[in-house]
Amino acid sequence: MAYLLHILVLVCIYGALAVSLDLLIGHLGIFSLSHAAFFGIGAYTLAILTRDLGIPTIPAAFLAMVAAAVVGLVAGLPSLRVRDDYFVIVSFAFQVVVFTVMNNWTSLTGGALGFTGIPVPTIAGWRVDTPAENLLVAAVMLGLVCLAVQGLVSSPFGRVMTAVREDELLVLATGRKPGQVKLEAFVVSAGLAALAGAVYAGYMGFIDPTSFQVMESVMILCMVVIGGSGRIAGSLLGAVLLIVLPELLRFIGLPGPVVGHVRGGLYGLILVFVLLVRPKGLIGAGLSAKSPERGEAPA
Repeated sequence: MAYLLHILVLVCIYGALAVSLDLLIGHLGIFSLSHAAFFGIGAYTLAILTRDLGIPTIPAAFLAMVAAAVVGLVAGLPSLRVRDDYFVIVSFAFQVVVFTVMNNWTSLTGGALGFTGIPVPTIAGWRVDTPAENLLVAAVMLGLVCLAVQGLVSSPFGRVMTAVREDELLVLATGRKPGQVKLEAFVVSAGLAALAGAVYAGYMGFIDPTSFQVMESVMILCMVVIGGSGRIAGSLLGAVLLIVLPELLRFIGLPGPVVGHVRGGLYGLILVFVLLVRPKGLIGAGLSAKSPERGEAPA
């Protein structure tokens, strides 16, 4: 039972990551490979604030979101001036830089040995220390992320995001700045990813840089693409598939070192199969990167 609850907690955490990334992919056509970096910033910020500074869980989680949003703002200002494949390369470079900092700044993050001793999350005097309680917290977090994204995309700003994805020149002609719209969405996405990271750190009690490397960003991206961009349900379905299916490998009896390689191959096979059979994702709205004939405006 505890194992099943653990899997459900991970589904909630990665579901929130996929939903927050889909804000960029499904509604702006921006493909980013840096989402695990913001995931890690949220996790390490909460860990440092709660263990070393004694800040309560809720304020620490909020500050983790602020920290990731500020980093997203600083990173997004120059990187969002490039588009399409170039932005993917820039986001990949940013991901590598953040991972390198986490892995080498041992006095702050613990380096490759990891960050231990993260306190049990406490919310209004309630200690979250059982699998069922952690699942409740993770589910509430996922619900808040989904509500935030749904509220944003349903608002006038959400319609502007879709317009930017379709035709930046048209948006520019209306007086809105496409670059500013992208930056604002990027900052929100980073903050939501950090919230998932904060919940992850509180739940695990131990974090290390390997949980926030490039392959994690690729996996989150695959969740959105496989499930289908443009719909929250698509991102959640992708998270369920890529978390649950690889766990079945544990019951086959493969050696430990082999499981990781098989899991990576399984991700690739699922992605290729879905792209061949359902190019828009399993239940996606069919939103993708801008068509080449669409106009593009300077950021």
